[in-house]
Parts: sequence; structure tokens; C-alpha cells
Amino acid sequence: MNDLINPHYAAVRSRISPPTYAADEPPRYAKLPRSPRNASPVPHLTSLYHSNRAGDYGDRGYPGNCGGNLIKDLLRFFQPQRVFDPMSGSGTCRDVCRELAVNCVSGDIHHGFDLCEPQEFFGEAARFERRSFDFVWIHPPYWRQKLYAADARDLSRTPTLDAFLERYALALAHCAYVLKPGGILAVLMGDYVDREAGFVPLTYHTKRLAFECGLRQHSSDIIRFSHGASSSKKVYRSSFIPGLHDHCLLFVKPE
Repeated sequence: MNDLINPHYAAVRSRISPPTYAADEPPRYAKLPRSPRNASPVPHLTSLYHSNRAGDYGDRGYPGNCGGNLIKDLLRFFQPQRVFDPMSGSGTCRDVCRELAVNCVSGDIHHGFDLCEPQEFFGEAARFERRSFDFVWIHPPYWRQKLYAADARDLSRTPTLDAFLERYALALAHCAYVLKPGGILAVLMGDYVDREAGFVPLTYHTKRLAFECGLRQHSSDIIRFSHGASSSKKVYRSSFIPGLHDHCLLFVKPE
């Protein structure tokens, strides 16, 4: 707002000193609210997820790799018998399933498997049966935020946001197709700012597209604090409100 139009704002702003931060200032800690006691098999799993330990799962040097502890807690909570991990990356979900002795079927575009390709599911060479999994975990590449694979089919390489959403809708539809009634789809997704497109609300689009597939939201979003994000180590010249979290969105296939 222009100071000449609102002199009160200018006067208030002149009395406010911006905070200063030392380059080597230690991280600040926030006390999480106490969660209500319940019969959950994973009492610390709430809508706020804080874990700065990645766990010995997958490869932390892999682009976009997320720690396996959240996946582990979700599997302990929902206790599935068969898991589908169609965007496996470095194998984080697969490693967690192996530790918990849960059957897991994995695939990734780095190994030639494209979750967004209808032929993989509905063609003569369909590899998956309908209603064959009771839990699906996906952590999709974001549209051109970080290029994931050299394959032109990769979601991160789609030329426009509309093209990304068109292929992303197919990915979610295929996940819904292989879920058993009552099965859970867990999607780890975040919002961000694109230099040209502006704010990209991928969590909103994920919910919209999941609902169009006939899925329902299972519970509150899980806000996962982004410990170890590469952006935290960068210095930017522009002024913005940094995002320090992503969302784990939980959907259920109606019975």
C-alpha cells in the first residue's frame, strides 16, 4: 500500500524494526500441541508431523527423496496387507515395507514404468488387477520445480501446468483403480511458487482430481515439516514467504 495514501501505515512501519538473523543462528524450536489420547496404534501420528530423522530407507541423495518414517507410521496405523508403490524413486517405501514384512509392488519411470500410461492398466498388457491393493503410496514429481528423470514422459517435464494436471489425473485414477474398497491412497504433495506461473496449489489440485476419481478424504491432512529440504540451504535475493512443509493427503475408496 502506498505510504502517501495511508500515512498511518507509514507511521506504524517506521516504528517496526525488521528482525535480524545471524548466518550461523541455530534452528528455532516450536512446542507442538498435545494430542488427545485415543486407541491409535501410532499415538504420535497427528496432523502435525515432525521428524528430523530420515531413517535408513532409500537413498537420501536421490532427487526429491523423502524420509521413510512417515511411511512407516502410516503403514503401522492402517496395517495394510499389500502396498502399491508406483513412484518408488530410490525405494524408500519398498525398504519400509521390507522392514515391516508387508508385501509391496514397486515401479518407477527410471525403470521404464509410467504410472500415467493407460496401457499399463487397461491395455492387453495390463499388469495390475482392479481392487488388488489396500494401500497406495505416491510422492509425485512436481511440475518443473525439480527435474526428476530424463524421460520425456516424466511429470516434472510436462510443458505446461495443464499438461501436468492432465497426466497427474491419470496417475491418480490408476491408483484409485487398483485400490480395494476401503483402501487408502496416501499422496505426499506440496505447493510452491513458479517463476512464470506464480503460486502453484498442487495440494488443491490433488484433492480435486482425487474426488473426481470417486475417492473421499479419509482424515485431516498431515502437515509434514520439511527437514533437510535443499531450499533451506540457499540464499535468495527476492522476498517471499518460504514454505517449510508439505502435505500428506489421505484418501479412501468407498466400500
